[in-house]
Amino acid sequence: MQTTLRRLSNAMLQDLPSGVIGPTYDRSAITPGIVHIGLGNFHRAHQSWYLHRLMQQGKALDWGIIGAGVRAPDAAQRERLAAQDYLTTLIELDPAGRSAEIVGSMIGFVPVEDGNAALIAQIAKPAIRIVSLTVTEGGYYIDPVSKAFDAAHPDIQHDAAHPDSPKTAFGAMIAALKLRRANGASPFTAQSCDNLQGNGTILRQTLVSLARLSDPDLADWIEAKCSFPNSMVDCIVPATGPKELELVKSLGIEDASPVTHENFRQWVIEDAFCAGRPNWDSVGATFTDDVHAFEAMKIRILNGGHQLIANAGEVLSVEFISGCMDHSLIGAYFRKVASTEISPQVSAVPGMTPEAYVDLIDRRFSNPEIIDTVRRVAFDGSSRQTGFILPTLRDALAAGTPTRGLALSQAIWARMCEGTREDGSRIEANDPIWDKLTIAAKAAKTDPAAWLAQSDLYGDLAGHTSFSCDFSDWLTLIWSDGIEAALRSYLQE
Repeated sequence: MQTTLRRLSNAMLQDLPSGVIGPTYDRSAITPGIVHIGLGNFHRAHQSWYLHRLMQQGKALDWGIIGAGVRAPDAAQRERLAAQDYLTTLIELDPAGRSAEIVGSMIGFVPVEDGNAALIAQIAKPAIRIVSLTVTEGGYYIDPVSKAFDAAHPDIQHDAAHPDSPKTAFGAMIAALKLRRANGASPFTAQSCDNLQGNGTILRQTLVSLARLSDPDLADWIEAKCSFPNSMVDCIVPATGPKELELVKSLGIEDASPVTHENFRQWVIEDAFCAGRPNWDSVGATFTDDVHAFEAMKIRILNGGHQLIANAGEVLSVEFISGCMDHSLIGAYFRKVASTEISPQVSAVPGMTPEAYVDLIDRRFSNPEIIDTVRRVAFDGSSRQTGFILPTLRDALAAGTPTRGLALSQAIWARMCEGTREDGSRIEANDPIWDKLTIAAKAAKTDPAAWLAQSDLYGDLAGHTSFSCDFSDWLTLIWSDGIEAALRSYLQE
């Protein structure tokens, strides 16, 4: 029997398909309080969902979300969401059964345009008290080795020279803060929701440093008046593709931009909001003064673990993360590295030891209902490897604890960046600096040191004898006998 499709809209909320939960609040009563820049799947499954849960209790109706973006694809997302009244179907993928709900906490999306005038005007409104972002780990204009602000980047140079018509989200935030200060309006909280350790601190660095290039007095005001809470965000949210579009149709809903997610969420936030905040803690978020321990555990084991398995899966033509975990060697490789090399560099947090967290991540990665591609997880390795793997490697080398598996991870990444799989098929460009990485990876086939010579990625690690020797041995073995032979050798050690 064919399912009757109903297009997602405000009007459709009165007659939802059986089993689909919709908003119980009056969406017409919501007023804006948050502008979120970079409105992809993760935001709609995470921050937007927490706010939606508050609204389901009749609370936080003055914290509605206005979406925003500064890239061309954001304009297409705006069109899709505007056509369905900014509603999103969230589908939870649990091995025990699926469930769906309609989230309605987003109420608008500013036009995406050159110069970002509409975005600046929206953020400048006094009702906006939080400006949040998910712009990817590599989007904060920081040097991957020194972690300093990259003032030489062309986008930053443009915004410094044209502060009233910026290209970047940060430039738009600064222009809006300039207007707010001139109009006597209060500052706002700038809230990063990206997977960066110390994400609030990094956002502060980017915003203040960019402002200082054109208006030092404004930079001082931003640094003194705005707040930048650190946070840890966690929920596995696959990209939306044909399978997800068909899945939402099977529920009887026509949604051009549905979101699937796992049956796990976590949000740990530093309680530093200069203009107020929703009470997210009443719907499951954790406010704490020690975000660092939580984020270190998550970034090093979950995000680092993703990098361990995704690159191996890509070279071995394993399409999905759950398939990597089901692979006899890749799954075991994750377990051994996470347990013996990463965990010793991670501290326990209230209610969770590193060892128990490895078990939790093993179960989450292995969820067969989550159709999460290795390509998505392996994207932007130049930011993710330097942010999720190399800090652990440095700490382990300093502590004298094992690093053989971490060295192997870098050899596998170098093998992937060569651009072909072991079956001979081509790996399409999957990094902002893919061409540079591929040149280094091809040279490293015969001279492994050529890969570690990328000082913008590895800094002084190339001079660490034990690591460089291990890396060279692993890459030589991979090119002679293959990824599986290297994994098998490591697991037998």
